[in-house]
Amino acid sequence: MSECLKYQKPNKTCMIYAIISHNIDFVTFLMNNYNLKIDLEYCVKYKNLESFLVYFDQTNDINMCFVQSLKHNISSLCEYFLSHGAKINEEYYGMTPLFYAAMYNSKETAEVLISNGANINEKDERGSTPLFYAAANNSKETAEVLISHGANINEKDERGRTALFSAAKYNSKETAEVLISHGANINEKDNFGNTAFYYAVKRKSKEIVKLLISNGANINENYNNGKSALHHASEHNNKEIVEILISNGANINEKDNFGNTALYYAAKQKSKEIVKLLISNGANINENYYNGKSVLHIAIKQNNKEIVEILISNGANINEKDNFGNTDLYYAFKQNNKEIVELFISHGANINEKFKHGKSALHIASENDNKEIVELLISHGANINEKDNFGNTALYYATKHNNKNMVELLISHGANINEKTKYGKSTLYIAAEHNNKEIAELLISHGANINEKDNFGNTALHISASKNSKKTAKVLISNGANINENNNNGKSALHHAAENNSKEMAELLISHGANINEKDNFGNTALYYATKYNNKNMVELLISHGANINEKD
Repeated sequence: MSECLKYQKPNKTCMIYAIISHNIDFVTFLMNNYNLKIDLEYCVKYKNLESFLVYFDQTNDINMCFVQSLKHNISSLCEYFLSHGAKINEEYYGMTPLFYAAMYNSKETAEVLISNGANINEKDERGSTPLFYAAANNSKETAEVLISHGANINEKDERGRTALFSAAKYNSKETAEVLISHGANINEKDNFGNTAFYYAVKRKSKEIVKLLISNGANINENYNNGKSALHHASEHNNKEIVEILISNGANINEKDNFGNTALYYAAKQKSKEIVKLLISNGANINENYYNGKSVLHIAIKQNNKEIVEILISNGANINEKDNFGNTDLYYAFKQNNKEIVELFISHGANINEKFKHGKSALHIASENDNKEIVELLISHGANINEKDNFGNTALYYATKHNNKNMVELLISHGANINEKTKYGKSTLYIAAEHNNKEIAELLISHGANINEKDNFGNTALHISASKNSKKTAKVLISNGANINENNNNGKSALHHAAENNSKEMAELLISHGANINEKDNFGNTALYYATKYNNKNMVELLISHGANINEKD
């Protein structure tokens, strides 16, 4: 009381404190002097019958008090309200009184209601009967009363579920036993194709799972998307239920509609103990799933070294390829997981294996700028100058992705700087194409051939001009690039600059002696291409530097 009086004016909180403490004098005081309503739910929760009776005495609200009285499980109180006009089949908040008796396991009260004409199979707005509520709240005694008076055990709600479903979902073992002993259909399916057993597994109701199995539940039943109970238990990391299912004959290698087994889901959810349990009971480690990927791939994708170790130690094929021609080692590189890569190598994985487009592990690690993995591969004998189907080396990918430190590392281990791609492109050409000045300088300092040509006769300077890579072009020119070198079509770097409207490049080339009126094999000058592509600024620049405007092709 003293706590409540700290408030300037007593409020609802004060009334709640008074009910909780069973201080009937204060409850009456607050109700009479401050018009504060007695909260009947708190009266039920804290078993304060006296405050409940004060409420009734003050309000004479028979119907409200009738419903609340059921929660106190006092049959004489129920009889009193019925004798004073309480309506037995009237709905209160969507439910008749019998629902409340079932919910609060008020056996004696339920008997009074039934003997006075309560409708046993009455349904609420969701189609549930009082028996559903008894099952959900494990009100065993009340369930027995309802059944003994004709409650329909296999009645379905709007979702096609019976009372047994409610017992399974809420782990009401004792009530489930009552329902089963009176003929509940164990393998009945709801509108979604699920059984009570499915919900028991999903809710991790271990005792209900055992009970249903002992009474004939089909443990290999397939549910939504073809998943079995074992799939669900594995997916939700429920080891105890997985053990129960396996010990009762669950099909360990059963596949769902996506082709996945329980082992797949256990690995995906990083359920180490379930993975071990499934393997020890015969799960197929090398089963292929979507696109030919194995469970090992799933563990790698989750960066789960422990499960990868378990799988490998139990015979997982580390060199198996998926539908794209990639092994699990490939995916370990893609994840940049050094520890898993080391694990694969220590178990004999082929580090020079070719994957999609002929790429090796070293190509991928270089592309992803993973220095540690590249060093690891090289130390185990990876071919540093290996080419993929396009003639690209690891150095090519490091250069293309502007990974300077990787370029230095590969060069220090003997990467061939002047190696060419399928199209004749050198590494320096790639650096120029991506305007990476620092890598260009690095390559040149290690002996890159500045005037090397691709299959079309283009040099690094040609591509710099096309891409307007001014910074890289300066490096090339300062290191002896031939400004007037022609490609297979007789085009110079200036032709390319004019054609691609690379004004800054054109200025740079002209300032270093580019022949403005040079003609290609078709008799065209740089001015011709600038005009052809409507590059007005380029036209003005070329004319200002002496381009012959009357030149004919």
